[in-house]
Parts: sequence; C-alpha cells; structure tokens
Amino acid sequence: MTLNKRRLGNQGLEVGAIGLGCMGMSQSYGPADEAESIATLHRALELGGDFFDTAEGYGPFTNEELLGRAFRDRRDQVILATKIGFRFENGRQVGAETDSRPESIRKAVEGSLKRLQTDHIDLLYQHRLDRKVPIEDFAGTVGDLVREGKVRFLGFSEIGAANLRRAHAVHPVSALQSEYSLWERNLEPDVLPVVEELGIGLVPFCPLGRGFLAGGVKRAEDYPEGDTRRIDPRYQGANYDANVKAAQIVFDIAKAKGAKPGQIALAWLLHKGDHIVPIPGTKRRTHLEDNIAAAAIHLDAGDMSKLDDALAAGTISGNRYPDFVMATIDR
Repeated sequence: MTLNKRRLGNQGLEVGAIGLGCMGMSQSYGPADEAESIATLHRALELGGDFFDTAEGYGPFTNEELLGRAFRDRRDQVILATKIGFRFENGRQVGAETDSRPESIRKAVEGSLKRLQTDHIDLLYQHRLDRKVPIEDFAGTVGDLVREGKVRFLGFSEIGAANLRRAHAVHPVSALQSEYSLWERNLEPDVLPVVEELGIGLVPFCPLGRGFLAGGVKRAEDYPEGDTRRIDPRYQGANYDANVKAAQIVFDIAKAKGAKPGQIALAWLLHKGDHIVPIPGTKRRTHLEDNIAAAAIHLDAGDMSKLDDALAAGTISGNRYPDFVMATIDR
C-alpha cells in the first residue's frame, strides 16, 4: 500500500499519514544498528512515508547525522522535522535545561542544517517550553528563519493551550507534537480544542504507549540498563499489572479484525481526525511495515466507542514520565 497525504496546519505542509519517529535509532530502546536503521528509513520512503522526526537532543546530535547520511541523495523526497531548545555543553545535554534565546536558536539551526546535510529544515519545533524566554521570541525568530529560507514551517512540542495561542499570534504554527494515544489522553480537555480551532496539525509521539499497546512488553526491571522503560512509572509494580488489564480491549479488537494490537492503536488515532499524523518510532523494517499497514484498517463507531471508554482518561495507572521529566511539560 501507499500512504495517503495529510495536511499539517494551513500553510501548505503535506506529509504521509503516518510518520516515523527516529529517536530509537540512536538511543533509549536498546543498541543502535545503523545498517538496519537506514534500510528502515529507505523502506519508509518506498511505502509513501516521507515524514521523519528527529531532534538535536537525540544522541545528542547523532540521530540528525544518521538522517543526513540516509537522505543526502534523496533530500527532495523527504520532509525532515527536528527539534531544538535544550542546552548543551561539551557535546552533552545539560539535564532538562532549556535555551530558546534568539541567538541560541540560530546557532542550533545552523548545527542541525549541517548534521542533516541540507540547506533547510521542513518543520522546526521548540523541543520544550523555555520558561525564561517569552514564547513570542521563539515564534518570531523562527518566523525570521522562514523568511530567510532556512526553515519552512513552525512547530512546538508539548506546549499547552495558552502558549499555543500566544505563539500562533506571532507566526502561524503548523504542528503541535505531543504524546497522545489510547494510552495517554491528556490533550483532550484543553489542547485538542485549540488545535482544531486554530487549524494546527497534531503529531502524536509514542502512539503505541512506548510499546505497551503493541504487545510483548515486560516489567520495567526486565529491560536492560539504558532502556528508558526501566524508569517508566507505567511499567513498574502494580501500575504494570493494572495497565496490562486496561490495554486488553486493544488486543481483543485486534484479534477480531485479524490485525496487530499496535495497528489498532494507530488506526484509532487516524480516525480521530484528518489533521492527525502519528509518528510511531521503530528502527526495524518489519515494525515499520506493520505500522504503515495500520492506515488501511477501518474502525467503526462501535470500535471507537469501546476503545474510548475502556481507555478513557484516568484508566491508565502511573504518570507517563518520572517526576523530573513531567516538570518540563507545559500543562
């Protein structure tokens, strides 16, 4: 199958209906395998997946370099999204410290352009809100970069409704990237209505609940050192037991449709609106092919209702991040 296109925002950004989150190719979920990662990136293109998500903080820096190598001879076929805004010293990220001063934005963009081996970034996100710098400054600086041709579209990651409005008033926001899935419904009360009102695209990351909705998960302590699931509260203790039970509806519907559980979770997102483009992460071709095949799965109103009700806000046990990471989220 070939993916249909979807529009993110009202400024002309069109991408395949399912993107590819590339973080895991460089960190967080086991050892890297560059050859398989590049083969996965190229396979995505063959299947109509042209939307690739990275960040200067992934590695740090090595994930952007990987995409630069993978796409240097096919840049015109891909839509590259990257994120900036954390602080780095001596090649390492300084905890969760942010830096979105205009001069830092410009320096970060030059670094990303070099690593991605390109002269423009298609979609540039602020990775996390910088509480020391007015969000208008970030939006305005990226607006200048758009006019200079170094960036095409503006996005934000994990900002709340009020700041989204403030940024959009300075320069049109094409996409909001946030965690949203059957597993994590935090956007629904306040953020989703504003996204729809302003005509902004939504790019859900971790649409499979960091793998929980795909099946085959283990308890936190059973993952190797360096795997972020070891510190994920939802994989720990009694939370894990409760969440296995809560997710059962996804597996039941998948079995009834002859599909995989992760495909049901992705199909649910796609059925939530044409402005939604999930970016499941993988570094393997087999998983990529399964994810893209989810675009062909139909869920009827009854399926959607069952999923909505069984995994309503509050049914999943535990925060989605440890406390120190939750403190960086603008809600």
